[in-house]
Amino acid sequence: MRSFDSRAGGLRVWPGSPRPLGATWDGEGTNFAIFSEHATAVDLCLFGTADAATETARIRLGERTDQVWHAYLPDVRPGQLYGYRVHGPWRPNDGHRFNPAKLLLDPYAKAISGAIQWSDTLFAYQVGSGNGDLEPDTRDSAGGMPKSVVVETAFTWGEDQAPRTPWHRTVIYECHVRGMTMLHPDVPEPLRGTYLGLATDPILDHLRSLGVTAVELLPVHHFAVDRHLVERGLTNYWGYNTIGFFAPDVRYATGGAGQQVTEFKSMVKRFHRAGIEVIIDVVYNHTAEGNHLGPSLCFRGIDNAAYYRLDPADRRLYTDYTGVGNTLNTLHSRTMQLVTDSLRYWVEEMHVDGFRFDLAPALAREYPEVNPFGKFFDVIRQDPVVGRVKLIAEPWDLGPDGYQVGRFPIGWSEWNGKYRDSVRRFWAGQHGQVGEVASRLAGSSDLYEASLRTPQASVNFVTCHDGFTLHDLVSYERKHNEANGEENRDGHDHNESRNWGAEGPTGSAYVVRMRERIKRNLLATLAFSQGVPMLSHGDEIGRTQLGNNNAYCQDGPLTWVHWDLEPAHRALLDFTRYVLRIRAENAVLRRRTFFRNAPVSGGGKDLAWLRPDGREMTAEDWADPHNSVLGMLVRADATDEVDDRGRPVRGDTILFLLNGGARSKRFVVPALGAAGAWEEIVNTARPGTRPVRGGAVNLVAHSVILLRQRGG
Repeated sequence: MRSFDSRAGGLRVWPGSPRPLGATWDGEGTNFAIFSEHATAVDLCLFGTADAATETARIRLGERTDQVWHAYLPDVRPGQLYGYRVHGPWRPNDGHRFNPAKLLLDPYAKAISGAIQWSDTLFAYQVGSGNGDLEPDTRDSAGGMPKSVVVETAFTWGEDQAPRTPWHRTVIYECHVRGMTMLHPDVPEPLRGTYLGLATDPILDHLRSLGVTAVELLPVHHFAVDRHLVERGLTNYWGYNTIGFFAPDVRYATGGAGQQVTEFKSMVKRFHRAGIEVIIDVVYNHTAEGNHLGPSLCFRGIDNAAYYRLDPADRRLYTDYTGVGNTLNTLHSRTMQLVTDSLRYWVEEMHVDGFRFDLAPALAREYPEVNPFGKFFDVIRQDPVVGRVKLIAEPWDLGPDGYQVGRFPIGWSEWNGKYRDSVRRFWAGQHGQVGEVASRLAGSSDLYEASLRTPQASVNFVTCHDGFTLHDLVSYERKHNEANGEENRDGHDHNESRNWGAEGPTGSAYVVRMRERIKRNLLATLAFSQGVPMLSHGDEIGRTQLGNNNAYCQDGPLTWVHWDLEPAHRALLDFTRYVLRIRAENAVLRRRTFFRNAPVSGGGKDLAWLRPDGREMTAEDWADPHNSVLGMLVRADATDEVDDRGRPVRGDTILFLLNGGARSKRFVVPALGAAGAWEEIVNTARPGTRPVRGGAVNLVAHSVILLRQRGG
């Protein structure tokens, strides 16, 4: 069957197929398919340039199969720019916001041409018209809208193989594609801030020197920069404002529209060759269209009632579990399909190795509780593609009972916010933290063991993109977000930080010395805890945001990693490399299962908690609110790792000593029979290694010591 549309500029238009959704080039032509349950008609619009205000052809999609509108255009090739106009009722009170004057992005677009050019025409209602969203705006929005792009997905992957690093050997490095390379002197200038720049040898060499096994990239899905930020000369630097769930953002590419797909794949291929996995931060909980007064860019105009959770009491409004105006409706089968199709695409086509889900509870809310055994988790777990990669949840959102740490099902790891908070409090000198810190050091069995998960369910971190950097955590006790233009009202007020005597930069040698020691304490604690360690980019070289703990809108030297290292930065980098190497070389520091608190073959329990006199902690010691000293003894036979031939991997006995208090302590080390002598291999109060003499060590105030007994 063939037909020609008189408004198609002579292009041939065939019925096409409802599957797959999106624009699919098959080597001969392009199939277009878009879902809308409530639309009455759909127009496919073709454009000659990304900033064009008028289409070169407008084609009515005459075929509709199972609520999918579709057509095949044999004359359309890769590189073609397109969008949709969707007809239907304008009834906001019923949740319908159709307006064919507004050009819309394809929800399945594999590439998007560029940024939004903001004006009132991008809003489907008349901005400022009293009751606002009840009056439609009939002006054409095409001139300000980026365009979807037909892409050629073929790519020469060659011998590319996913590293498939086991969870217990994983070390994650969270980073921003642009911020990592903008100031790096050894990254070629044309590549700085891009996918290709991130995969250059200087960056790969740095990551490998740290022992990093996976990068976790801040959002790379195409995102919109909020109008209010643009008008204030700011941007959405972090990218948590997605508008294209299949499209790598073009702003991180060196070439034009469509090139971002090839360059992203090239980046992944280079990371894999270096043995490093690529995890991407994904934002399926909301979109960039905001609340009922937001723009009409894609989902709102295609089928608002299907894609979003609407307020059952007033369907003009949205149920907002995310704090940004809307929540994606994963209870709708087609919206859930959008999420799973996107995830599958990024694994199969883009070769990524895992996902970190922003505000993950919002995806699993049903009526309205978070259901750990609900539809979302069931669909993801049984998926033969998505279910085999690394899945990490940010386990909180803004809905009721939104703090879900420890409540996700088998197969998921979580950002462990309780780890972050307790470790921060302990090293800030707060009393009463010993019991909590012990649980976190041992892998947080109190959070994960009951659900039959392992220590690898805990992604341990002290800092991340959101909040203070490691340097700022020990340099500021108050946030300093004035540059964001919100009168310092934005960002967290409770950071569990300590400045050690001065707010911000200081010339005091004592304050500087204490800050460097506490940074080493935090990094050593992270490296020697059971679970999966995650570093935030630049923390290993003292990156600062000058006290800004919400730098989401800052794209410049404030947020970029500075690579001109002073001696203190180099020392911190060397220390970070050293403690992570110790972790990688000793199997007792990366168990696959929780400690059993039972004797091992060498005698003694696999894990023992010691007090300064060398004896085991008592109930009174744990309950003492003034106790800030703790010893963690792990026996060499406490390993549960095997080599490629299934043989047990033996480690070294370690004794990890922490003093979060203001007074030094003499700590008696245990005598472990005929085993070798203890050796002090880490001491954050003084550099170097040394044997232990006299059966005890001096554990300086606000410091850690790691002792090792080889083969012991």
